[in-house]
Amino acid sequence: MRNASGAEKADLVAEWQMVLPYYGDAFSANEVERTMKTRMRFVHATREVHALDEVREVALVGNPPRRGLSRQWSRGPYVQRQWTYERGPDGRRHKVIQFDSRTMRDPLRKTVLEAGWTWRGVFKL
Repeated sequence: MRNASGAEKADLVAEWQMVLPYYGDAFSANEVERTMKTRMRFVHATREVHALDEVREVALVGNPPRRGLSRQWSRGPYVQRQWTYERGPDGRRHKVIQFDSRTMRDPLRKTVLEAGWTWRGVFKL
């Protein structure tokens, strides 16, 4: 958690960065760097927090890993599911890998609501 810069047009920013295995073939990437930001602006007159979620992904290629050409960006709630298949004792089964921005945003939202403020998800700050 940090104070927002002027360019971010917010008061507070919660930011998470992670490197995850990549399943696909974006220029032979083997990992993806994912950054999720929740930018929050406080509206004191109405006791509201306007919140905007952003997710950026960059494919990491090579050894040692470096940023590749494959990039993605999204705004708003973000859910991604990937399936990997592995063989278990009973034969073939699937395993779901899921990323949901709500698991990171909900603790922030809960804190705001418990303080008696209103949480508003927005698409523009």
